[in-house]
Amino acid sequence: LCSRSKMGDDNEDVRDDGRLRKQEEDYTKQVDDALPKAVALATEGKLREAIDGLLPLEKKARIASDVPSTTRLLEAVVQMCFDAKDWDAMGEYLILLTKRRGALKKAVTKMVQKACEFLEQAPDKETTLKLIDTLRTVTSGKIHVEIERARLSMKLSKIKEADGDIAGAADVLQELQVETFGSMEKLEKTEFILEQMRLGLARSDFVRTSILSKKISRKIFDSEDTQDLKLKFYKQMIQVALHDENYLDVCKHNQQIFDTKKIKEDKEKSVEALKQVVAFLILAPYNHEQADLVARVSKEEKIEELPEFKKLLKNFLKTEIMPWNKVDTEFGATLKKLDCFDDSEDSKKRYDILKRRVVEHNIRVMSKYYTYISIKRLAELLELTEDQVEDSLSALVVSKTVYAKIDRPKGIVTFKVPRDPSAVLQGWSSEANELLQNVDRASHMIQKEMSLVQG
Repeated sequence: LCSRSKMGDDNEDVRDDGRLRKQEEDYTKQVDDALPKAVALATEGKLREAIDGLLPLEKKARIASDVPSTTRLLEAVVQMCFDAKDWDAMGEYLILLTKRRGALKKAVTKMVQKACEFLEQAPDKETTLKLIDTLRTVTSGKIHVEIERARLSMKLSKIKEADGDIAGAADVLQELQVETFGSMEKLEKTEFILEQMRLGLARSDFVRTSILSKKISRKIFDSEDTQDLKLKFYKQMIQVALHDENYLDVCKHNQQIFDTKKIKEDKEKSVEALKQVVAFLILAPYNHEQADLVARVSKEEKIEELPEFKKLLKNFLKTEIMPWNKVDTEFGATLKKLDCFDDSEDSKKRYDILKRRVVEHNIRVMSKYYTYISIKRLAELLELTEDQVEDSLSALVVSKTVYAKIDRPKGIVTFKVPRDPSAVLQGWSSEANELLQNVDRASHMIQKEMSLVQG
């Protein structure tokens, strides 16, 4: 469960103010003499008497900053408690030895790590939980055992989750800010935060999950060793984006999965990932980023293996109307094979959104070809009722995707963008200046020609 912390030379310790504690005296010989006697006494069933006999020597070694000797004594105390199967005594002495004045950080760390090793051998769940609680108490607020506390919290979280207490499991992990742990490796930090995110999703806490995701640097996923973590991260981010109905983000997360080497090497998984990219890309509302992605994905080499999806993307790139009934007939069966367009309520909602995106595409195309058009004719071309046309058109106008004005009494839609009065005036002024310059140039040339003729 716990590994050795990085704290430099084993014979040195650091004060709270950052200064090194120099060893003043060596108690190795005294420890060598005392430990066998204490172990023998503990074996006879006199555990507390054996440990109490070591405490004065531990005090001397601690005051003299003898790190190796103090470490041996503290580890021996924990080992004797374990050998005697006295778990209550182990908890008591852990608390006592960590709270002693001038406790050596390295010695305490080694003792905690030794106790962590015995967790897996606890006789029952109650004993395990009690020891974890004791260890988390003695490591609370201590930087030199922050990694041990994090790993203990992870173990406690898994126990709570196994018991069905998802909220409790999430709370245990979320109280730790592992991104601030300087002694923890980046890979372990990432795994820890991913576990925090997973539990956040399990309790439907999407806001916290989104905040946690920002603590992970995407650069760590550039390594081939982190491909599994990358896939796990982006699958969790897809869940967050789906909850927020941010389909462009869902598309980009799926694209990251598609670009992962492990997925690209698996033909079936890469094709499935690309299908998801295309599906959520056409569900995303139109903007410059979405349009750019459509163009880039349509040129993807792997898209050639999906002719129907390629054709669908091409339709969105063309400045041509694509009737919804035709789209539904031609691509509906293929799209409904995907998980995102199955028979669930959310999927049916997404299919309605797809219809809206097709209608919006058609309106954008018409705004390029028409200056004026009747609502009746627009409804015929879009295969919608006049009320539905107004709703779709209004949504595009509000999002500033197109410019349009509806004259209801006349039943006319105007796509022509009115020019600003100052821009019109500036245009007239520019044209008038250009005209006068041309007249002046022509007059000069006439005068020059006449002078040549007369000469």
